[in-house]
Amino acid sequence: MEKFEQMKLDPTQILVMGFASVILIGTMLLNLPISSVDGRSVGFLNALFTSTSAVCVTGLVVVDTGTYWTTFGKTVIITLIQIGGLGFMTMATLFAMILGKKISLKERLIIQESLNQNSLEGLVRFVRYIILGTFIIEGTGALLLAFRFVPEFGPAKGIAYSIFHSISAFANAGFDIIGDGKGLTPYVTSPIVNIAMYMLIIIGGLGFSVWVDIFNKRSKFRRFSLHTKMVLFLTALLIGVPFILYLILEWRNPATLGELSFTGKLWGALFQAITPRTAGFNTIDTASLTNASKLLTIMLMFIGGSPASTAGGIKTVTFGVIIFTVISMIRGREDTELFGRRISRNIVNRALTIGVVGITLVTSVTMILTITETGLDFMEVLFEAVSALGTVGLSLGVTSQLSVIGRIVIIFAMFAGRVGPLTIAFALARQNRKNKGVIRYPEDKVIVG
Repeated sequence: MEKFEQMKLDPTQILVMGFASVILIGTMLLNLPISSVDGRSVGFLNALFTSTSAVCVTGLVVVDTGTYWTTFGKTVIITLIQIGGLGFMTMATLFAMILGKKISLKERLIIQESLNQNSLEGLVRFVRYIILGTFIIEGTGALLLAFRFVPEFGPAKGIAYSIFHSISAFANAGFDIIGDGKGLTPYVTSPIVNIAMYMLIIIGGLGFSVWVDIFNKRSKFRRFSLHTKMVLFLTALLIGVPFILYLILEWRNPATLGELSFTGKLWGALFQAITPRTAGFNTIDTASLTNASKLLTIMLMFIGGSPASTAGGIKTVTFGVIIFTVISMIRGREDTELFGRRISRNIVNRALTIGVVGITLVTSVTMILTITETGLDFMEVLFEAVSALGTVGLSLGVTSQLSVIGRIVIIFAMFAGRVGPLTIAFALARQNRKNKGVIRYPEDKVIVG
């Protein structure tokens, strides 16, 4: 961290370089022969792909995580997932506190940027809440999963599986080590596995700010901040509506929900509604979904989880601000209003910018992949691009078939999706922001629509 500060980088640039440094370290470790079961190096590009996917909590893989990697390799991957989920600055702060080191103003500014906070006040205490809450939630999730995995795999392997999947689910990473590329499909009707994964994915995707607000306000909705109200409302909406749609669209599909019992259909549809934002696990075969369900999944992957969370995507609040702005315009209102509050024009502009940058990235990555991956159809390419940019990890089974250029493009997409389109743009535009002009040109009108 001191080296970054000596280079006189601003917080956004340090975040980008910090994530890149962690990815590079992970790549070197995963490229060691000790990381693979066959005792041979996986190759730099495949190691880079896996490390990027882990740090960016995506879950896309070019080799099967459960069968290819040794215990050492899996330990490296889950460590990268934990760092990527919490953010490298949060982990750096944890080590600084353990060592009794004072957190400098520069470091506080970086933490503020990484956690999307509006104020420096109480920032270190906020990080403590995040770390403590994370370990409690992941521990609870691992305990629940152990009730299913320990009887099935034995004490040592069952506990290891429980811890790995709990961390991966809470970080919305989507890595699983069940093996054979089946994901969690054997547990589609398992109440314990489903409930544990629901809890971990949803809580991880709510955002750290929401945790603290709910804890401090003792779950009294009317006292919550506007941000918390929006997150809870949109999360419920983006789970409830897709749940019903997946039930309708997949009810008779024999390759997904069709052969399951009524209860099994409910478990499967609910998991499918939760996982695209942006967990990446699956209990039904994603490749066998109907085209309508695949399109719905793409939309959910693009939206993602909530700000300051372990999830990716453009974020639920960004999506909500855009939608409520459109609704306000249709109703003839000048301001964006909801829950008796007005959202500032600056936030609206930021949300619109994130949305446009997100669409631009999806379009660009998809277009490049359609050129490089001639053996894949458009739906497979679009699905892979949005999954990478949304740091989801769901795939139609084509990740291992990508060409060298295709893998490099997906690596960039995962990295861009994790650090955030705006963070990258701000980091690259540091000099432009320094030279920001103070001249305001005369206002004029154009015709739109």
